[in-house]
Amino acid sequence: MNRLSSRLVLSHVLVAVLGALATFLIVRQLAPALFDETLRRTQTGGPRGPGSGPGPNAGLREQFATAVDQALLTGALIGAGVAALVGILAAWRLIRPLGSVRRATRQIAEGRYDTTVAVPKEAELADLANDVNSLGRSLAETEARRVRLLGEVAHELRTPLTVIDGYVEGMLDQVLPTDAGSLGQVLDESRRLRRLADDLSTLSRAEEGRLELKRGTADVRPVVAAAAERLRPQAQDAGLTLRVDCGAVPLVADIDADRISQVVTNLVGNAIRATPAGGSVAVACTGADAWVVLEVADTGEGLAPADLDRVFERFYRVPGRAGAGQDSGTGIGLTISREIIRGHGGDLVAASAGPGAGAVFTARLPRIAGASGPAVPATA
Repeated sequence: MNRLSSRLVLSHVLVAVLGALATFLIVRQLAPALFDETLRRTQTGGPRGPGSGPGPNAGLREQFATAVDQALLTGALIGAGVAALVGILAAWRLIRPLGSVRRATRQIAEGRYDTTVAVPKEAELADLANDVNSLGRSLAETEARRVRLLGEVAHELRTPLTVIDGYVEGMLDQVLPTDAGSLGQVLDESRRLRRLADDLSTLSRAEEGRLELKRGTADVRPVVAAAAERLRPQAQDAGLTLRVDCGAVPLVADIDADRISQVVTNLVGNAIRATPAGGSVAVACTGADAWVVLEVADTGEGLAPADLDRVFERFYRVPGRAGAGQDSGTGIGLTISREIIRGHGGDLVAASAGPGAGAVFTARLPRIAGASGPAVPATA
């Protein structure tokens, strides 16, 4: 029996003993007097006056008192025994589920996150068991994400490292020329690794709620327009038409202009990569009640219904997408973009009529009604 069980049993016994002692003292004081009074009433038909002695019933009175004492002591002993048994039973009913919880928490601490606790009938203990089970499930999900992230990062690192190794070995073996073309390929892959490292750092801070947002009141339109226009040469090289329409009405919000510019760059860049030559990409800013709405629409490959939410997962690639080569980015741009928008109190969602029908990405930011903030230009 552990210390908690012992304390529970002793508490029951102590309560029983104290109750028996109080009963003994009260009965010991009152019983003889009540006995005498009853005898007087029986023998004289009424109470005796003051100064009456114990009379000839003194011996009987002592015998009665002794019998009462013995009965009370016997009852106290029996009560203490019963209290001890009840205490043992209560302690067992309490300690057994607590022991299960303790064993489960130890197993969870050892990394066995699939451990579960049987839920007892007692409401308080049931809440505790449910909390422990929820903790185990949460830790299991966190561990699964961690393992998956490590595998995804390793996969994403492997491709540029393989290219770099191939070019360097080829130049060392004089199979490839040591010229600007070969060195440019190595430089491109090293930059891709740097972008991946930077994006992973940003994503980590965002998911932990530590993404720093240098927010200020600003008109969203010039921020969006400047970011989109920087990608116009890329769109033209891909044979696409890029349209940017942010209207004439100020759309003021409390934003980090650099981060919003990053979101626009990610969305427009993805749209350009997903749209074949001859298509178009449209960027629009509008106001809808208490929101600033940013839309990036393309006439590209579109998304299946199952991909509409999955595209925001880390390193998720749309199956069969033609642009999934080395220029397809780090694979976490949309994940970071959604975290940035949510950090501003909004959300980012995707919509598509299906494969081949293009896609629309819509970001919503809380709007400051009636304000006309300064036009904060986005930085590169």
